Amino acid sequence: MEENILHSKIYGKEKPGIPLLVFHGLFGMLDNWGSFGKDFGEMMPVHLLDLRNHGKSFHSENMSHDDLAEDILNYMNANKIEKANLLGHSLGGKAVMQFAMKYPEKIEKLIVVDIAPKSYPPHHQGILKALNDVNLDEVKSRGEVEDILSQFIPEKSVVYFLAKSLYWTENRKLAWRFNLKTLTEKYAEFVSNATKFGIFEGETLFISGEKSNYILPPDSFLIKQQFPNSKIISIKNAGHWVQAENPKDFHDEVLEFLSK
Repeated sequence: MEENILHSKIYGKEKPGIPLLVFHGLFGMLDNWGSFGKDFGEMMPVHLLDLRNHGKSFHSENMSHDDLAEDILNYMNANKIEKANLLGHSLGGKAVMQFAMKYPEKIEKLIVVDIAPKSYPPHHQGILKALNDVNLDEVKSRGEVEDILSQFIPEKSVVYFLAKSLYWTENRKLAWRFNLKTLTEKYAEFVSNATKFGIFEGETLFISGEKSNYILPPDSFLIKQQFPNSKIISIKNAGHWVQAENPKDFHDEVLEFLSK
């Protein structure tokens, strides 16, 4: 069904070479990767995608890693992409790892940004509570929403990041682009579950943020078990949002890996 194809923005459509498909993290959307897409679109076709229940992609009650992997397959089929380079950040990284386990023949190279194939303890409860405490029927401005979120979330950057997903509906109400109901109900299913065990033999690059604790030294054993042809690098002066906090070094590492 057409409506179940992920929403995307494509840069460098006419460029030769294997396309690069880019997947954002939880509560994000493809616009978070806009400058990256423009830059790399000068060299290769780049598809920035909204995950299901995010951005302008379809909403669904289902949100497992398998669901996310099937969405990638459906998108590639719909766009007649035989093989692609895949890049996923955080939840998008879980999606591309799951895809690699199921459809390794569809991947040229894999880039996983600041996430490991392990289960994580729930750690977004504060954000979910804050988002669910916003009554969108009553607020009159983005500023009001940001003020409410700030009462629960001390990091201004996180508040601004979440507020990017607000939009005005046709009847002049503010709404979230992400499907807050499903993300709240299925949170444990996609955060607390590890990537299903399997082995991807293809070339893989894991990029971590030096100040982030998402990929820890002991995780390298698990990564090498499932991704034997992988290397793990750390980007200086960056936390979990590596691509935003040190874009130059991030771009350089991705370009070098894809160009080899």
